[in-house]
Amino acid sequence: MKKVFKLDQLDCANCAAKMEAAINKLDCVESASINFMAQRLTLEAADDKFDEALAAAQKAIGRIESDCKIVM
Repeated sequence: MKKVFKLDQLDCANCAAKMEAAINKLDCVESASINFMAQRLTLEAADDKFDEALAAAQKAIGRIESDCKIVM
């Protein structure tokens, strides 16, 4: 499954790159990309692991930029 989410409070392009790299290292994530200009996260994971991947992605984002949240 592949979904696109808005990111709230994403302030730094360098942080976006770090977030993307961290999310892509997660076992439950097939692929992830962050577009800093559009403030969007594209996340792809197996259907049965998608909720786990989304939660893990939010946790990874929070470690890099604590104010940044995935908007559902």
